[in-house]
Amino acid sequence: MIAKNLQFIKSSLPKSVTLVAVSKTKPVSDLQEAYNAGQRVFGENKIQEMVDKFTILPKDIQWHMIGHLQSNKVKYMAHFVNLIHGVDKFKTLKEINKQAKKHDRVINCLLQIRIAKEDTKFGFSFTEIETILTSKEISELENIKIVGFMGMATFTDNQEQLKEEFSSLKSFFDKNKTQTVTANCQLETLSMGMSGDYKLAIENGSTMIRVGSSIFGNRNYN
Repeated sequence: MIAKNLQFIKSSLPKSVTLVAVSKTKPVSDLQEAYNAGQRVFGENKIQEMVDKFTILPKDIQWHMIGHLQSNKVKYMAHFVNLIHGVDKFKTLKEINKQAKKHDRVINCLLQIRIAKEDTKFGFSFTEIETILTSKEISELENIKIVGFMGMATFTDNQEQLKEEFSSLKSFFDKNKTQTVTANCQLETLSMGMSGDYKLAIENGSTMIRVGSSIFGNRNYN
């Protein structure tokens, strides 16, 4: 079923869109099935779980950290993580840079922007992002690379609201993509859209979607 779900989703995706299979709480056997079906990009929201899976599974997998990130946990994944989606504090960027330097790596990051109308969502405001991207401090972080933005829309069935939230982030992305000049900031990726809204997100410019339940079934809660 996992292979069939993957095939169904991938068949409808533009070539410009990367599918992140959100595998949090799922057993290694499920990830291996997805891997055998050709999936190479997996997203986890708990570092220890991702470390455990990284140890067991094939090493050509790209691991994405998609959950809210605590700075003190960065060190556990700094040697292998491919992309960190939800960076929502400047001090977290500094810690990622510090840990990446220890492993002689450059870690790709997405800055999370708060687009939802809900109070529970993390993220920078548009104004905060513009301040960060033009700051001297960001240019000094040589072991990170900001490759784009991530946003989570409001949990709602209101399609007009979702479209408005996605399009606002796309417009902001396009504006900054042409203006950003620092060597460690090259905006290429716009990560928005999950199982329930990824089609609308793609229509509004997403280049990376995070899909879990539509691939693996409902999440297993511990």
